[in-house]
Amino acid sequence: MTVSTAAMLVIGDEILSGRTPDSNGNYVARQLATLGIDLREIRVVGDSEAEIVAALNALRTRYDFVFTTGGIGPTHDDITADAVAKAFGVGIGYHPEAYALLEARYPKGEFNDMRKRMARVPDGGTLIKNNASVAPGFQIGNVFVMAGVPMVMRAMMEEVLTRLPRGVAVTSITVSVELAEGTIAQGLADIQKAYPQTAIGSYPWYRDGRFGAQLVARSRDADAAEAAAQAIEAMITQLGATPERVNSA
Repeated sequence: MTVSTAAMLVIGDEILSGRTPDSNGNYVARQLATLGIDLREIRVVGDSEAEIVAALNALRTRYDFVFTTGGIGPTHDDITADAVAKAFGVGIGYHPEAYALLEARYPKGEFNDMRKRMARVPDGGTLIKNNASVAPGFQIGNVFVMAGVPMVMRAMMEEVLTRLPRGVAVTSITVSVELAEGTIAQGLADIQKAYPQTAIGSYPWYRDGRFGAQLVARSRDADAAEAAAQAIEAMITQLGATPERVNSA
């Protein structure tokens, strides 16, 4: 089975400084999962052309798809479009359709030079429209360039999803238990060995003075995921605790 892979490049000094939390990575990962595309890596870089170019060139040659967020607005630090053009070794200029869309959005005289920056697209790029703010993103090669503002990024992602291939989605089953990880670690390792088609993860929690963990079985083979989950539940029961099936998909 061939599985499409993807990476995400989050761009912006505000992310690295902690001023703005990134919620886009979680959203993109969830959307790609529904298509059966594996998001394998997320990188964060600041507003540096050299860093963006280096990261983008590394990611786009390694993965089937790359999704960038941030840096395509009207201000001086919005340098993503130029960096992408440099990474691909192409020119950049006003995209006629993007220019027309933006020009129509602003009252006469308000479509100034800084706002026109949002119409600049690397040569060969195709627009990613959005119904939230009109200003488009763009695709060039296997790279999808989107806004950093979550609402706008999600509007762009709606169109991006129509351009991506459909694969076999991963089935994920979560079993929660009120046992410390050290108690279940050996049993969990044995189950992982017995079910190599399924990735099994343990995610501890602590609340109200109690320890526990959520144990997740993930596989593109739904039957394998279910079998592993049942083995996890049996192991928990043997330890004298009660497993709780949180969700399955």
